[in-house]
Amino acid sequence: MIQIISGEKGKGKTKILIDKANTEVRAAKGSIVYLDKSNKHMYELSNKIRLENVRDYFIENDSEFIGFICGIISGDHDLQAVFLDSFLKIANINENNFDTVYSKLEKISEQFKVDLILSISRNYEDLPDYMKKNVVVSL
Repeated sequence: MIQIISGEKGKGKTKILIDKANTEVRAAKGSIVYLDKSNKHMYELSNKIRLENVRDYFIENDSEFIGFICGIISGDHDLQAVFLDSFLKIANINENNFDTVYSKLEKISEQFKVDLILSISRNYEDLPDYMKKNVVVSL
């Protein structure tokens, strides 16, 4: 399942995402991964959550990002959830590939039974209709 935290830049999406990850890890039966564009939030996350700085992996486009997600999933059969902070930036999203990347993530999430929780720097009103059903927090 995909869940979305949406809102403009600077509205507090990251804090909500971190709190959600820390809450989920307490009851998790599997592992939790948090993807970010830096290590800035390392000390805010539970030490039971694996933080990955996506920029360390030289991901240059959306296809490489999808491959990266698949690699994380294939390397951890107990993976329960992946939290993706600054989703549009770490996934190299633009207007031309937004729909395609999201569609692939939905298929990956469903096939491998891994929850994907995304923070997206867009207002709820600016999201495509097919994504609005997955918005859990709108700021």
